[in-house]
Amino acid sequence: MTAEIISVGTELLLGNILNTNAQYLSRELADLGITVQRESTIGDNQGRLADFVNEAKARCDLLVFTGGLGPTADDLTKETVAACYGDTLAFDEEEWAKITRYFARSGRETTPNNRKQAMVPVHGRKIVNHHGTAPGAWFEQDGRCAVLMPGVPSEMKAMWTESIRPLLLERQNCTLHSITLRVLGGESNLEYQVRDLLDHANPTAAIYCKTGECEIRITARAASDEDGEKMCRAYARKFYDLLGDAVYDEDVAGLEETVVRTLKEKGLTVSTAESCTGGMIAERITAVSGSSEVFGYGFVTYWEQAKAKLVGVDPDVIARYNVVSAPVAAQMALGAAKASGSDIAVSVTGVAGPTGGDAVRPVGTVYLGAARGKTVYVKKLFVSRPDRALVRARAAQAALELVLRLAQGRTPAGTKPLTAAQQHDTAVLDALDAAFLSE
Repeated sequence: MTAEIISVGTELLLGNILNTNAQYLSRELADLGITVQRESTIGDNQGRLADFVNEAKARCDLLVFTGGLGPTADDLTKETVAACYGDTLAFDEEEWAKITRYFARSGRETTPNNRKQAMVPVHGRKIVNHHGTAPGAWFEQDGRCAVLMPGVPSEMKAMWTESIRPLLLERQNCTLHSITLRVLGGESNLEYQVRDLLDHANPTAAIYCKTGECEIRITARAASDEDGEKMCRAYARKFYDLLGDAVYDEDVAGLEETVVRTLKEKGLTVSTAESCTGGMIAERITAVSGSSEVFGYGFVTYWEQAKAKLVGVDPDVIARYNVVSAPVAAQMALGAAKASGSDIAVSVTGVAGPTGGDAVRPVGTVYLGAARGKTVYVKKLFVSRPDRALVRARAAQAALELVLRLAQGRTPAGTKPLTAAQQHDTAVLDALDAAFLSE
C-alpha cells in the first residue's frame, strides 16, 4: 500500500506552527509497512485543495490528512475530500450532542458554526474523537481511501492509535511487531556500520537520528504477534553482534529512562553539577517517574563563585586553567559527590555560545566530569556547529552516558581518570589540561 500525508492549514505554510504531525505519521505508516510517497502542506483554499486531492488519489492508495476540521469558514477539508471521493455529508445528532456537552463542561455555549463539525460521511464512516470536538472521517472509492484527522497533535495521535491504526492493520490482514533499539552515536557512522542489514524486506529496519544517539526500529510482518516477535528478536541479534554495548536499551523513551532504571537496579544515587547546561541533566533525570529514589541533589553553578561555594572548586584552579577546563570539571564532579553524598556525580562546564569562545576554547567546547568513589573521569566534547541549543543538548546527553557507564561498573570510553588525591597535584593537572588542549 502506498500513501501520501497531507497537512492542511495556511498557518503551516506561514511557518506559524511547527508541523510535527507529518513526522509522527511517516514513522507510524512505515511501521505498518505502508510506503509514504509524498508529504505535502496546502493552505485553506477549497479549489486548490480539490485539485490536489484529485491528483493525489490517482497516485496512491491512501491519503492521510491532518487539519482543516475546525468550525470556521475556511475549514473546508471534510467537504472538499467528500466531494472528491463521491461522498456527501449529513448532520449527526449524536456528534452534535457530544459537542454540546463538551462545550458545557468548560462553561461555554456552542455557536451555529460549530454545527459543521457534526457533519459526517454518508457512505464513508465517521471516526470518533474522544479528546476533542472534531470527529475524523474515512472516505473510500474504488479501493482508494482517505482518512481525515484533527490537526491538534494530541487529538490526532490519540485518534490514530485508537481508531485508524487498527483499521489499517485489519486491511493489511497481518500482525506487525516492532522493536526499537536505542544506540549511542551519530547517524552517518552508524548507518555505515549496519548498512548491509538495512536492505531487508521482512523484517525491515530503519534508522532515526536523535541528538547524540539513534533509534533503529525493526518491524516484522507476520501471521501472529508471537511469530513477529521471534522474527524481530532474531534480526535484532544481528545488530547487537555488530554494535555491541553501543545499543544501550530497547523500547525506552530516552537515555534518562535507562539511567534511572540502572541506578535503581544497582542501588546507586546520582547528583549533578551543571554550568553551561543550566539544569538540563537534572531535568531529564527527574522527568522519569521514580527518579526520586536515585536523585536528590542538582547544583546549577553558573558563576565561578557558585562553583566554589556549592561544590568546592578551588578558585586558584579556575585562575590557572580557565573555568572551561578538565581540572574544573573534575573538581565540580568530586565536589558534587561530596556535598550530596551520592555514589555518582556528573559535571558539565563549557562554552555554549554563540559568544564567549576564543582560539583555545571555541564555541562548542565542553568538559565533563563523572565521579564514582575516589576516582573522577574527565572528557572533552566539541560540538562543531555553534548552535547554543545543540551544544547544551549534546552535553546533557554525553553526561547521561557517563552516568550510565559508571552505574554499569564500566570505564566510560574516551575519558581520562583522575584520583581525588591527584586533583591537588599541579603537575598532574598541568599534564591533564595540556593533553585535552592538544586534542
